[in-house]
Amino acid sequence: MKIMIASDIHGSATYCQDLLNAYNREAPERLLLLGDILYHGPRNDLPTGYAPKKVIEMLNPFADAVLCVRGNCEAEVDQMVLQFPVLADYAWLEVNGIRIFATHGHLFGNDNPPPLPNGAVLLCGHTHVPSYIQHQGFTYVNPGSVSIPKEQSPRSYLILQDQTFAWKTLDGNTYRTETL
Repeated sequence: MKIMIASDIHGSATYCQDLLNAYNREAPERLLLLGDILYHGPRNDLPTGYAPKKVIEMLNPFADAVLCVRGNCEAEVDQMVLQFPVLADYAWLEVNGIRIFATHGHLFGNDNPPPLPNGAVLLCGHTHVPSYIQHQGFTYVNPGSVSIPKEQSPRSYLILQDQTFAWKTLDGNTYRTETL
């Protein structure tokens, strides 16, 4: 199974369109969004192309393919306009034999993981920094941010295929791969 993983769109129609172009190019079975879809939050500047209503219109046609967890910028009103669930704090997934705890990263993260079974992946957004950190017992993975990358990282998403994570820029260039 091939899954596309992205986080922190923050209401940017410009970069949401780039992500959906990548989605169409990559043709994954699912799109996993790790939260902060519509709003920029008080700590971030407005991203280029900030248009939350447009992002709603862009993502809703993909509702049957989207899995999503709640970010720290999601609110109940977001669920009223998005046609896929957005308010779960986390989701357990098993993909290609990998146990994945997917969450935004503001409740659980690299420095405060939840109880995880040995060998699990803790998949988070929130920091806007692409990461792959192996800990004793689990691996922390972050796709970075679609619209507001930090620490000089590119706007990016992840592809999980087989046992390999590939970090890609929005134009599809792979800049890092890690195999579990």
